[in-house]
Amino acid sequence: MMASVFLSRVIGLFREMVIAYVGGAKGDVDAYQIAFVIPEILNHILASGFLSVTFIPIFSHYLAQNREDEGWRVFSIILTCFGSILIFFIIFAEFFIPQLIDLLAPGLKDPAVKYAAVKMTRIILPAQFFFFAGGLFTAVQFAKEKFAIPALAPLIYNMGIIAGGLALGHYIGMEAFSYGVFAGAFIGNFVLQWHGAKKVGMIFRFCFDLRHPDLKKYICLTLPLMLGLTMTFSTEIFLKIFGSYLPKGSISALNYGLRVMLMLVGFFGQAVGVASFPFMTRLFAENKLNEMNRMLNDTLRYLSLIIPFSVLLIILRKEVVLILFQRGRFDAAATALTAEVLAYLLIGATAFAYQTIVVRGYYAAQDTVFPAIFGTIAVVLSLPLYFYGMRFMGAAGVALAISLSAICQVMLLYALWNRRTRNQESRSVYLVLEKVTLISLLIGIILENLKNTYLSHIDSSFFSGSLAICLIIGVVFIPLFLAFGYIFRIEEMRIFLTKIVRRIR
Repeated sequence: MMASVFLSRVIGLFREMVIAYVGGAKGDVDAYQIAFVIPEILNHILASGFLSVTFIPIFSHYLAQNREDEGWRVFSIILTCFGSILIFFIIFAEFFIPQLIDLLAPGLKDPAVKYAAVKMTRIILPAQFFFFAGGLFTAVQFAKEKFAIPALAPLIYNMGIIAGGLALGHYIGMEAFSYGVFAGAFIGNFVLQWHGAKKVGMIFRFCFDLRHPDLKKYICLTLPLMLGLTMTFSTEIFLKIFGSYLPKGSISALNYGLRVMLMLVGFFGQAVGVASFPFMTRLFAENKLNEMNRMLNDTLRYLSLIIPFSVLLIILRKEVVLILFQRGRFDAAATALTAEVLAYLLIGATAFAYQTIVVRGYYAAQDTVFPAIFGTIAVVLSLPLYFYGMRFMGAAGVALAISLSAICQVMLLYALWNRRTRNQESRSVYLVLEKVTLISLLIGIILENLKNTYLSHIDSSFFSGSLAICLIIGVVFIPLFLAFGYIFRIEEMRIFLTKIVRRIR
């Protein structure tokens, strides 16, 4: 799963590079990003992204009782009932997409961009059924402790988008990527996961047993997630809503910057969050709350290492964006805007990684209500940040609002968890966070001075110059990282480097 998440981020970054090559940071790319708003909301309403959290405990309960046939019956009921509801919503939404886009992207005034967004939304929207059904197919494979085929889903999905863009982008522009979304979701998330579920013994029959007690249990677990607003979901939606009021290309720049930031989060945090959840669930079920908290604290201390890497990327933001994206229709102006946005997004990178762990602590305790209520309140309270950020700083202000909102949400959520569970060792997390932040600032000052004083003669407006600056700064960063970690006795740095060396060997 760690390999899958990392490769998915790498391929996802390559996908953004292809999009930048074909569309640059123009109105067509903004339309393509807006085309995901309605599908993402529909996906959220059905809680498709939370199926591993809500369905696995129900299905695993039947496996533990040697009642697998009844587990497949519940599986069939959920897929039939919720799948039918989803198909109805998809058909209904297809007729009202122009009106929905007016509602969800109110700042979009260019008729050409709006027309393109409507057209691409109609192509992408049906893929949400493949995501939902594929999520259930994946969940039963996880419950059976089979991970190989589910790990392929995001890889094939991203490759489908890339293939669509490369094959048809020259002829139909950004619309080609929409067809790639549909094809990637169908093959990677539906067909392949159906095959994987069949391999672990899937039995599916159309069944509308609305009175089954576990359907009600599933609804009770899922309803808070349907109604609540998560940090990740609100980030994706607000980026496009507030970005629609900004000049053309702003949504594109925000999206490119977010993908680069999430690459860092994915490398450290997402895989750890996915992998840690079954262990935290087991420890909570065994009433070993202290051990669960110890695991959560150890993981958060490890994830604090994202801070120095975020600082490194902030210093190299322009060079990194140029190397990744500046080709085709992605010009120097797009590089400058994306680099500025990226710097503000990287401020919140650690918070996004922390969120993948902290929220799973609540889920492991089978509490989906409190995180949903808390997340919704926090998202609503963050609206002024987005509004004033957009008004006074443009795209950079929206990026800063994303980071500040993420930091406030995660730190408060963790503090409330510590109070609920009497997590006495949480002080060690705060101490490491303070130390690593101080170290990162010192490293940042040294590297920024090095870049401006001794590397200013290198022309970073070209690929070769930017690559040279990245290599030099990166080589200097490593010994600084090691030296400060040793001086301040950051054990997590030593463990991280030991694991890297061991894997290389």
